[in-house]
Amino acid sequence: MKFSNFLFTASMDPNKDDQVIDEALREGQLCDELGMDMLWLAEHHFDGICAYVDPVSFAAALAASTKRIHIGFAVAQMSLHHPIRMAEQMALIDNISKGRLLVGLGRGTAYNVYDYQGYGIDPKEAYERLLESEDIMIKAWTTENYHHKGKYWDIKLPQLRPRPYTKPHPNIVRACSGEEAMLGMAREGRPFLMNIQTNETTRQRMDLYRKTLRDSGYDEATVARNVDNTWVWRNIFVGETDAEAERIAMPAWHTQQEFRAAMRKKVYAEQGLMLKEEKVTPARDQQQHSILCGSPDTVAEAIAEIDDIGVGGLILVFRLGPMPYDVAAHSIKLFMSKVAPQFQRGPAIAA
Repeated sequence: MKFSNFLFTASMDPNKDDQVIDEALREGQLCDELGMDMLWLAEHHFDGICAYVDPVSFAAALAASTKRIHIGFAVAQMSLHHPIRMAEQMALIDNISKGRLLVGLGRGTAYNVYDYQGYGIDPKEAYERLLESEDIMIKAWTTENYHHKGKYWDIKLPQLRPRPYTKPHPNIVRACSGEEAMLGMAREGRPFLMNIQTNETTRQRMDLYRKTLRDSGYDEATVARNVDNTWVWRNIFVGETDAEAERIAMPAWHTQQEFRAAMRKKVYAEQGLMLKEEKVTPARDQQQHSILCGSPDTVAEAIAEIDDIGVGGLILVFRLGPMPYDVAAHSIKLFMSKVAPQFQRGPAIAA
């Protein structure tokens, strides 16, 4: 199993944005030094939920200031990006990082309408824009004298420069919040990113994903490769003891959840608008499913249950809400010294 840090760093005070951004960069550099496999970056605008806001710019900073760790997006909101500009930026970061980039794409947030309104995009167009943009990016990376005329983009260019470092193009992965989207990736023979789910749902989806790959005609080597490049998300905190971990992590986790929920309530109060109505409490808001918390042995036991399901890697958020950097850094160090070595890990990223 591979391990990663999701730098989903919140800034609850606009006056401290610069401090939180600096600390997120330090956190990424620490993970590189400790030998973690991946860093993941988010994209959220106008609300402080993601302090650095733009994963593209932040990925470039990380690529230039780390040596071996891979850098991915979980995810870039493609409805907010021009596909050619994005293709150029990805090719540049792919070159700077010498192939350490994983381009994680999604349609856009299902919760914050400010993202769409700030960019003048209709959220109803988001999924179609994702599909068209992804196709444009792949063709731009691999085709000379490329012409495209679609629903949202009319493009003509001789050759995209710089050419990607990774051939034929940087690896792409798609985030799938629902089962149907995951099945689409399986039918195409592609890996995916899974949001926070219960272990039971994670197992059900992974079993169905493998079955659909096989039913779609893919051989066992392809099934294994795709599973190895599929990642699932959890929050995490490792303390010296269970009691210490509970005391430190849970207030921070609750504050994080309340901060995100407050933004959604604010939008609804202002505009009477909710992008996604949830009839049951999602797993991300349930402590027992959302966060792995405890001593190294307790956390290792929890990870072993997920490892038994058979996934490629864990996307782990170490710094929760208002948690100080030094506290999160100590949790990361405990994880890498006492938890991660208990698991057999594969290469950072398979081709």
